Amino acid sequence: MTAEGQALLYGWPDGPAACAVTTDVQGLHQLLAWTSPSFPIGAFSYSHGLEQAVEDGTVGTAETLAAWIDGVLRFGAGRTDAGFAVRAARQARAGDMAGLVETAIVSSALVPAGERALEARQQGRSFLHAVARGWALDKAADLAAQLDAVEVPVTLPVAAGACGGWAGLPEDMLIEALVHAFAANLVSAGVRLVPLGQTDGQRVLAALGPVIGAVATAARARPEAAPGGAAILADIAALRHETLYSRLFRS
Repeated sequence: MTAEGQALLYGWPDGPAACAVTTDVQGLHQLLAWTSPSFPIGAFSYSHGLEQAVEDGTVGTAETLAAWIDGVLRFGAGRTDAGFAVRAARQARAGDMAGLVETAIVSSALVPAGERALEARQQGRSFLHAVARGWALDKAADLAAQLDAVEVPVTLPVAAGACGGWAGLPEDMLIEALVHAFAANLVSAGVRLVPLGQTDGQRVLAALGPVIGAVATAARARPEAAPGGAAILADIAALRHETLYSRLFRS
């Protein structure tokens, strides 16, 4: 269809140029797609050990769910994954493929449980392949091939951070969105597991807004800080979930 035809069809008053999509809006579209629950990485099938916490009775209300996720964000994978995503984004922008491989090695090695390793690595690999095939980002396929060659798995924060860096997404927007997506997935798992109503789930997510922003900001301010966490109960729950007899989630 010609530009004039598009103008008539969509009602653009001064032709398509008047409604041209800006680079920032295009980046937002890309980021929303990559962090959407519909993005094909299987995030919905993981609870990050939350299922065990619900089974134990540690999490059973909206308030305890919010407190659990707050702790995971501040002291667990929320904090460490945000740092790895920042590193990966900056290395990707700099064209530092060797640095990306090193970040992938460290990130994968620090996952504290078998199911959590599956969660991080399966989603990371799926992310690279989805971006390479669905969004024609060849560098995502290149990273996957290089990591396969040295038998290094890629975790989700490294994959997402690197792709965001290659795509030129604003770093503050990228990291905040990745932390938010992680928190939102845990809220969704909690809504199904406790169970809670959808409105309670939204209240929990709204309450987590300040800590999501704080974690993202801290990661960007100190990307080279030594990785590591202190969410001990969450790590133990993830380990115990591996022997849970009846389960809805893979972690």
